[in-house]
Parts: sequence; C-alpha cells; structure tokens
Amino acid sequence: MLTDICCNLTHESFANDQEEVLQRAREAGVTRFLLAGADLAESRACVSAAQRYPDCWAAVGVHPHQAREWDSGSAEILRDLQQDPKVIAIGECGLDYYRDLSPRETQAAVFSEQLELAGELGLPVLMHNRDADEDFLQVFDNVASRPPRAVLHCFTGGRSLLHACLERGMYIGVTGWFCDERRGQSLRDLIGEIPLDRLMIETDAPYLLPRTLRPRPRTRRNEPMWLPHIAEQIAEARNLSLDEFARHTQACAQAFFSFSG
Repeated sequence: MLTDICCNLTHESFANDQEEVLQRAREAGVTRFLLAGADLAESRACVSAAQRYPDCWAAVGVHPHQAREWDSGSAEILRDLQQDPKVIAIGECGLDYYRDLSPRETQAAVFSEQLELAGELGLPVLMHNRDADEDFLQVFDNVASRPPRAVLHCFTGGRSLLHACLERGMYIGVTGWFCDERRGQSLRDLIGEIPLDRLMIETDAPYLLPRTLRPRPRTRRNEPMWLPHIAEQIAEARNLSLDEFARHTQACAQAFFSFSG
C-alpha cells in the first residue's frame, strides 16, 4: 500500500488511457494518488479527475514555469477550487531557475502568494525548487502566514539544502531521480539522513521514469505503477524491508495530507 504524492495524471500523455494507468498502479499496490496542478486550467482538471476517481485527490496551484500567467484573480480561483473536499493541498508552486520560463521576480512573488494562501486556508503545500536554493528558502522564511505543513517534492538538492529544509520542518519527496545513476548519486548518498517520518515517495509521472527498471519499458513515459520500484530501491538503501518502508512512507503521507473518504 503506497501513496504517490505527485502524479501529473492530467498531462496530455495520459489523455487516452487515464483509467488504465490508474488500474495498473492499483494492481501494483498504489492505493492513493495526489494529482498536482501546474496552472489554473490543469488545477481544474485535477479536481475533476479527483471527483471521478475515489482514490485520487488534488493539489491546486501554479508551477513556476507558468508564474507569468498569474494575475490579480488567480488566488481567488484557487480559493474557490479548494472548497471541493477532494482538494487537500496547494501546489505545485515554487522556483525554477534551471529553465527560467518565467521571470525570477515573478516566480518569487507567485510562490509567496501561494504560500500565504496555503497558510490562510490551513492547507499543506507541495513545493518545487530547482537551482534556486537561496531564494527558495528566503521566500519560504519571509511569508507572514506559513502553511501548516510543507513538502519539497522531487528533491534533487545537496546536503546543505536538505538540512535547511528539515530544520524548517519540511518534508521531502523522492522520485525516480533516486534511481538515476547519472544524476541521482548525491540523493542516494543523502537518503539515510532523511527522517522516515518526513520521507514520502512519488513518481512525478509522466516524468522521471526510473532508469533501474529491468527490463526497460518500451516507452519513456513514467507511470504511477512504478512507485513500488522506487520504494524498493529506497528501502534497500535504508536497509529496510519493502514492507517496513512502505508502512513508514504510507503513515507519513497520511499524517501530512490527512486523506479522507
């Protein structure tokens, strides 16, 4: 029994087989799915999908790539969306200086507004950070109304960022990046430093297909069905059985998101 805390099920690559993708994941042992919004339109789509599927919930927000689309009415739209009981988090929001698809000052302002909104609504927040460590922490530290709980999803940073996040009470989300021998070694070296009660797992599907899958899938599209593989890899690195690690990460996800229904 596992929870995928970030799955982009409304991505266009899943348009023709959404139900089949979920069913394959269920058969693999994934019992809950959090669908993450990247912009307002996708946030609406996440809410609609969560209404259709009993084991899906939604996070609504604006990703830093789309921060340039934020306007004076955006926060009110997210506020309206969160009234649906299947909306349990704000996000995905944060900073991304790797691709820089929105101006950095705009990214920071939109990130700050969403953190404030999460604090106002009493909702946890699903956060993104890439190559923006110092500004990411500064924005988080400067919000007047901090969210009750915050997770940095798809962690790809170093030891300094990890411990700075943990000191601030953040949770850490780990993806198939952990399974990438080219880019994931730093994360593998750090995995033992993440407290089990702050560690959650995710696929970030359709992105980040685990490179340790054997035989390798014919497609590069990632799916939630591969979450148990990620869990198995982390469990082995932590010298835990898969069942023991699954219990820890499942309990952590429940405590963080308060899944109901």
